[in-house]
Amino acid sequence: GAAQVGKSSLTGMRVLRSLAGRLPVWPFDALPVDGSVVVEIYTAIAAIAGGRTPGRSKMKNLAELNRALVEIGSPPVPGSGPIDDHSADALLTAAWLRAAAGREELWHPRAMTAHIAATEGWTFGAR
Repeated sequence: GAAQVGKSSLTGMRVLRSLAGRLPVWPFDALPVDGSVVVEIYTAIAAIAGGRTPGRSKMKNLAELNRALVEIGSPPVPGSGPIDDHSADALLTAAWLRAAAGREELWHPRAMTAHIAATEGWTFGAR
């Protein structure tokens, strides 16, 4: 969110350094045949796939999260009541990635060039 980019960037740099090449980082590194990959994702893409609108992508309770999960074909989570938007983003995005990771066009955006991949990267889901 607003005023969080700097903090998140510093945290992300520390995480990437601690990985020390043990996991590929897309798009800087080639995608592995199987296994894990580190990806920065625009979480609103999962929320939109779950029926939310771009301006109302944040979910504040389990009912909203569960409606979005069901919309993308994932089972709901148990419980009721409030949930913080970071947890809701993480749960919905993980479920959406499970369903969408095989969509080749998501990993090869039309505007991606070798230069952009090597120097800037790409936020997964950004259009």
